[in-house]
Amino acid sequence: MHVRFIRTLLFSLVLLCMSAASFAQVGVGVVVNFAPPPLPVYEQPLCPGEGYIWTPGYWAYGDDFDDYYWVPGTWVMAPEIGFLWTPAYWGWGGEGFVFYDGYWGPVVGFYGGINYGFGYFGEGYEGGRWDHDRFFYNRSVNNVNVTEIHNVYNTTVINRNENHVSYNGGNGGINRRPTPQEQSAARERHMPPVAVQTQHAQAARTNPQQRASVNMGKPAVAATPRPGVFSDRAVVHAKAAGAPYTPPANRGANRSGNQPRPGNNNRPSNNAGSNNNAARPGTPVHARDLPPADRPSAANTGNPKLDRKYQQQQEKVFSKQEQERQKLQQRQDQEHQRLTQQHANESRQQQVEQRHQQQTQQLQQKHEQQRQQLQQRQQPPENRNRSKPPS
Repeated sequence: MHVRFIRTLLFSLVLLCMSAASFAQVGVGVVVNFAPPPLPVYEQPLCPGEGYIWTPGYWAYGDDFDDYYWVPGTWVMAPEIGFLWTPAYWGWGGEGFVFYDGYWGPVVGFYGGINYGFGYFGEGYEGGRWDHDRFFYNRSVNNVNVTEIHNVYNTTVINRNENHVSYNGGNGGINRRPTPQEQSAARERHMPPVAVQTQHAQAARTNPQQRASVNMGKPAVAATPRPGVFSDRAVVHAKAAGAPYTPPANRGANRSGNQPRPGNNNRPSNNAGSNNNAARPGTPVHARDLPPADRPSAANTGNPKLDRKYQQQQEKVFSKQEQERQKLQQRQDQEHQRLTQQHANESRQQQVEQRHQQQTQQLQQKHEQQRQQLQQRQQPPENRNRSKPPS
């Protein structure tokens, strides 16, 4: 038992050191003892319009089915003017591979030195730049229709890293550390993946064809023109696997187990203890129990400029809601940890659970009202009064 405790302590210290070294994303989810597959070979779909920024595809891990799955690259509307995307990456943590989620920010940070292509060649971003309130695309690395998008330039980029390795460190991984500039970038204001990106990743997770053990490193859907659009005619299929890939025979035995995810998996399950019995079946008790937010259908007013404006409004609302949800989730998880440390009695636990349920339902109602108000504002003036719900 003491040996297990020491190993757990040492492993936690390794993760903390790696987090400090990465100076960017926080490791989340399970730690996997076998490396993710090489990055597949695929083309970039056509950019759907101004303001969209390319977010490269990556391998994620499903701990419930013990397999990597491919999250397709896609074009995402920037949540704020001046923001760029720092891709997710896998890094060796001493006893397994740790996943570091991507984020939005004014400067591109460290993403493991991974060559994702299309401007993400291991350091920074060569695919475009902001000029005041407009994003200009580098045609040499982006698939852009210049008859519709005129804010373009052409700068040749030399790609000196031609491999398809998808992880940093470990055996065969990219041997690269963050630069001082990337360390500084990580201290800038950040924003987590917006709601459409989260839903995009969830759609990939639930699609068996995206799993590495099924596609052998050559996913059926490698890239999409917009998030979550897996059946569109413009969907791009992988040309080939980045290298021959054979998944381990006993994948479930290769996991180091669930590691604490900040503000998420480090609290007791809803079924643990009698303090949850007061909750009605199907009623969310905690913020993490809330279903993914439904994204309003894309505006189609016939005015592309107005549609882009509506899209940016939607992304801003969903991003803010996601932040509020994560804050509540973290606060609730911290309270659960304190209850455990204090060995709180059942009465105290029930009080906390009831308060958590009330907080969660209030947040859910608030977000639903915001979505309805947003949809109402984006309707044509002649339809607003007609569709306004009764007070």
